[in-house]
Amino acid sequence: MTLTTDRRPAVAPRTSWQERVLRLAEQRGAVILAHNYQSPEIQDVAHHVGDSLALSRIAHASDAETIVFAGVHFMAETAKILSPEKRVLIPDQNAGCSLADTIDADQLRAWKAEHPGAAVVSYVNTTAEVKAETDVCCTSSNAVDVVRSIPEDREILFLPDQFLGAHVRRATGRNNIHVWLGECHVHADISPSGLTDAVRANPDADLYVHPECGCTTSALWLAESGKLPGARAKILSTGGMLDAARRETASKVLVATEIGMLHQLRKANPTTDFQPVNPEAACPFMKLITPEKLDACLGDSAATTQYEVHVAPDVALKARRAVERMIEIGQPGRGE
Repeated sequence: MTLTTDRRPAVAPRTSWQERVLRLAEQRGAVILAHNYQSPEIQDVAHHVGDSLALSRIAHASDAETIVFAGVHFMAETAKILSPEKRVLIPDQNAGCSLADTIDADQLRAWKAEHPGAAVVSYVNTTAEVKAETDVCCTSSNAVDVVRSIPEDREILFLPDQFLGAHVRRATGRNNIHVWLGECHVHADISPSGLTDAVRANPDADLYVHPECGCTTSALWLAESGKLPGARAKILSTGGMLDAARRETASKVLVATEIGMLHQLRKANPTTDFQPVNPEAACPFMKLITPEKLDACLGDSAATTQYEVHVAPDVALKARRAVERMIEIGQPGRGE
């Protein structure tokens, strides 16, 4: 007789808070979307969890009249850009993004004036106003394909993440890419020395690195130098990490990205030990979305304006073109 073991994680019973939130969402005709970097309790109550663009696409396809986006502000804006007829709420309007804040529309217009005729490629981690000044958006998983879709003799302004820009320049071999010197402070703090120390301390572990990290070049060097077998060092978007986790056979994986991602990786594959390269890599803006704020956002219909996200129609129209062009190039669904 052969015994089999079901390795799927047990589904925990819903808490009274989860029951209340889901009941309020049903009463409001709302769908709750949570980014991979949210705290585990927020992820576990959401109807959908994923990267920002995939969630915006879900919002667009949903029959729900109200979208509650548990993420940061530019993500809620992107949902509004793709679904202008729907009400989009964010539980804390102060949930910003250090990367998106590194460039505004005026700065981009000035940069464009210095490089007339250049194509502007903006990471989705940007404000609606910046997207409106953009030719085509990209995610970390399709940035290389987006750049390759642009004629080789045309200059490119790539923004705002310098580490993703360096990765794209290296992958395409193009020297006419100008990269904005912006960064996500959380990913930038996952340092080359920290990565090297983690790999040395865990010589048998695989490695997942988000291309926004300041340690991406070090990860590639470790692989190229033979200090870490190349097949075990992977540069991946958050969605790419989840895909890899489902197929992972290693006993341990070191993960270089915001620590909220570990919750989804561990749920996707409970038999592998996923550990952060930097245990302190927590985004304070993502963590502004708390259970209490989510509850209040759904429960106080009179205060909807406090949570509602607006994008000016003319800005939304221009920004939507840049996002739709990205979608036309490929299926990015494994976003940032």
